[in-house]
Amino acid sequence: MANSLMIPPEIEPSEEVVVVPRKDVELHLDGKDLLGPEQGIFASLKNSLYDVFFPKKLPPLVLESRPVAVVDRMAVKRDPTSTAIAVVIHAVIIGLILWVVGRKIVEITAPPKANIVSLETPVPPPAPVKTLRMGGGGGQKGPAPVSKGTPPKFSPQQILPPMAPPKIDPKLAVAPTIDVDPKLKMASNMPNIGMPNATNVGVSMGNGNGNGLGSGNGNGMGPGSGGNTGGGIRQIGGSVSAPKLVSQVDPEFSEEARKAKYMGVAIVDAVIDEHGIPVRVRIISDPGMGLGERAVEAVKQWRFKPGTENGKAVKTELQIQVDFHIY
Repeated sequence: MANSLMIPPEIEPSEEVVVVPRKDVELHLDGKDLLGPEQGIFASLKNSLYDVFFPKKLPPLVLESRPVAVVDRMAVKRDPTSTAIAVVIHAVIIGLILWVVGRKIVEITAPPKANIVSLETPVPPPAPVKTLRMGGGGGQKGPAPVSKGTPPKFSPQQILPPMAPPKIDPKLAVAPTIDVDPKLKMASNMPNIGMPNATNVGVSMGNGNGNGLGSGNGNGMGPGSGGNTGGGIRQIGGSVSAPKLVSQVDPEFSEEARKAKYMGVAIVDAVIDEHGIPVRVRIISDPGMGLGERAVEAVKQWRFKPGTENGKAVKTELQIQVDFHIY
């Protein structure tokens, strides 16, 4: 009730207290009494600026409160006896573990062998010599094809070409040779000079051009040109080193391949002469869209260091891969 006195529940009043408001005092409250006298705008602004720049010094604050000792409810109470017992038990357990581990028999084994991997690339072995076909050939001007027989001695340098048996023996006998790799082995059980696989029986060095045996052009044996045997141009391998690229012209895309964003790889067969110039270029694998013709045009403009045989520049044949990629 409004006129009742608020008393805490733990205090029981001995008797009921009734508060009766006084009627002889009239209470008049106004906003002006709370805010103080009304000030004008300029006076209020002046007082505000004065308080900012010249604030009034207030008396120092005196702290009259005193600390009160409070019991820590979160503190853990430890019994010294139980703590000592726990420490002793843990020490005994750790000692037993160390004793068991110390008595364990350790088997001594040899350290594993480390696998040593060499980072140096081994030098590839030389290409094996082809026994039946190495490229090249030779021949002589004669009325009949070469006769069947044993080929002369193989030598990288020809001193005396093979000839038909002379009517008069020469004063200084020199064994005839042909320009074929000495590592090549063939049957040599014929009494006369000739080619082992020839069909003609008689005495003839062939009907080609040069100082060799057969129908080719050169100092070798069989069809073809240059030296060695087997027909065609000298093949890379054995004593014949490969040509090395000196200058290169990038191939251009054909218009239709460029519009279609077509990519591919063309393989070109080229014959490199003694001066390092491609003299015969033909396409072997054509990716299409006109890229094969562009690859041939580009390879014809390339320049090489010619291949050599025993230090001498020779005509060689190789295959070139031309890539067409759009980056």
